[in-house]
Amino acid sequence: MTDQPEDPQPRSPNVYDLDASDPDSRLVDRAEHTPETISQIGELMAALAALRAAEQRLSDASQRYMKLGPTDMKALHFLIVARNTKKVATPGAIAQHLEISTASTTKLLDRLEAGGHIVRAPHPSDRRALAITITDSTYEAAVETVGRQQAKRFHAAARLTWDEREVVIRFLKDMTNEIQVYDGQWDPPGL
Repeated sequence: MTDQPEDPQPRSPNVYDLDASDPDSRLVDRAEHTPETISQIGELMAALAALRAAEQRLSDASQRYMKLGPTDMKALHFLIVARNTKKVATPGAIAQHLEISTASTTKLLDRLEAGGHIVRAPHPSDRRALAITITDSTYEAAVETVGRQQAKRFHAAARLTWDEREVVIRFLKDMTNEIQVYDGQWDPPGL
């Protein structure tokens, strides 16, 4: 029998392990759960954290590749969807989608236009509005790099059965609801 060599880089502790992050059950009452259930939930939380980290690395890489910031990338994604669905994108629609002011939208569009990513043109049916379109070169660059990498998520979802997807959907919606922060929830006292 041979001894296993020690791992030169010990694994980081699972920061989602309740015994490590909440040893006194101050945050989570786990009296009704078995140690196996608690351990599995810790693994699930760690898997979600790994997904978020992978998404962040992908986002960072795509921003570096496109030489754009996160809001710019969200705007381009909106314009790609508008192009694919044959919808006219306006500055107002972009502002609403990004939840930014009209002044910030103007600066964003100026930046994207200067970089050769968008074209401003008269709206086809509203003389008071502008139509914003993504340039062909930016569209192709985004679709063939960032879009192709993001689309790989489909394969992971497709490998699940219908019932498994329903469970995952319900879980993700439930978790989103559980951690939702509402306006004013954490405002300092006296505001």
